[in-house]
Amino acid sequence: MKKFLDEHFLLTNNTAKRLYHDYAKEMPVIDYHCHLPPAQIAADTTFGTLTQAWLYGDHYKWRAMRTNGIHENYCTGNKSDWEKFEKWAATVPYTLRNPLYHWTHLELQRYFDIYDILSPATAKDIYYNASAQLETPAFSTRNLLRKMNVALVCTTDDPADTLEYHQQLRQDGFEVPILPAFRPDQAMNVDDPEKYNSYLGKLEEASGITIDTYADLLDALKSRHDFFATQGCSVSDHGIEEIYAEDFQEKDINAIFLKVRSGNKLTLQEARQIKSALLLQLAEWDWEKGWVQQYHLGALRNNNSRMMHLLGPDTGWDSIGDFSQAKALAKFLDRLDSQDKLAKTILYNLNPADNELLATMIGNFNDGSVAGKVQFGSAWWFLDQKDGMIKQINALSNMGLLSRFVGMLTDSRSFLSYPRHEYFRRIVCELFGQEVENGELPNDVEWIGKVVKDICYYNAQQYFNWKELSVEAGVAR
Repeated sequence: MKKFLDEHFLLTNNTAKRLYHDYAKEMPVIDYHCHLPPAQIAADTTFGTLTQAWLYGDHYKWRAMRTNGIHENYCTGNKSDWEKFEKWAATVPYTLRNPLYHWTHLELQRYFDIYDILSPATAKDIYYNASAQLETPAFSTRNLLRKMNVALVCTTDDPADTLEYHQQLRQDGFEVPILPAFRPDQAMNVDDPEKYNSYLGKLEEASGITIDTYADLLDALKSRHDFFATQGCSVSDHGIEEIYAEDFQEKDINAIFLKVRSGNKLTLQEARQIKSALLLQLAEWDWEKGWVQQYHLGALRNNNSRMMHLLGPDTGWDSIGDFSQAKALAKFLDRLDSQDKLAKTILYNLNPADNELLATMIGNFNDGSVAGKVQFGSAWWFLDQKDGMIKQINALSNMGLLSRFVGMLTDSRSFLSYPRHEYFRRIVCELFGQEVENGELPNDVEWIGKVVKDICYYNAQQYFNWKELSVEAGVAR
């Protein structure tokens, strides 16, 4: 019987073990999409307790605790840090076969050298041991990134954001680049006129442009897009249910904008048309600047209206959606490609039923100009677990080129989530190793090892043009 979570975790054959330990393990991490708060990196924050670092803002854990019958007071409520952790420790034994069980114990091992299994019996020792470590400067946010060999972080930032913390980090000379990503979701979210107009007030303040017309909106967004570029941004991102690719006339879009700007509810078709116009314009700006554009597709968000009202978004009430993706996505990409304005693009899918759809869609627009120009992005959100990763990897392998894949990202708000990259790397090495041992791939470990290193690091480094990173140090030269 194998030991739980030992050095060969997820590696069942000698080739897989060699690929991971000799090629994948020591590669730096390029975290090209995450939700880490730059303010905490700029302040070099230390956390007072393990709960603060581990449970605050983690809707993955909250969902598990709620499912285990834990009251909301212990998730987002006002219970003490110890009381919240105690309830999480009581939940962990019930997470068997959920990725949280693996992640929890990987994080305890990799950050704190704690190899005990978390349970009510071990909770107090683990809590005070890890909390004591977190209180020290060695476990500040910047040192946590260093500890995990993170070479670069790309945060997720609204167009109205000042990016002051990114500026501070550059001024401080922090050796791990913390770069912004342009995420204009709120600028497109016209479904709620009151919230939308409130947001436009923030955009006006940030851009210095009064927004009375659709042309004004574009001017304000272009101003912020340009500003982000001056701050090192070369990546955009959209979190949308589906791609919008409706036909529209410019005069109609201005009328639609004036309607919502006046506080009136749009029809479904009007909302889809203005979203289509904005999405297309933003994509053209990305192409002009040579940015990489990312589209996270398929989440059905804020399903529980009662809890949404109480707690707000991003608190664990989202699920996989069943949107029809293919026709609109093909139409949108083709509009850009037909004008030779299609930027490098990463498509993320949340519904596993659409894996093969996206894996074949990318091939329609990979034109040979750049290796892997259009990417089927890493298994995302509910799918960034063993089964989801394997399905995404297999779909990409069967219908594209896994060897050109830009690999894993963290997509997390927690500084303790970086072992997810290790999890991904072990899975990749196991898949290659199995097929070598089965005679399905040649026993050329040197070449396959190079491919593994590319997937772990080099493909992303080249794809995003972050070639100034040093592999040896895992930092910018």
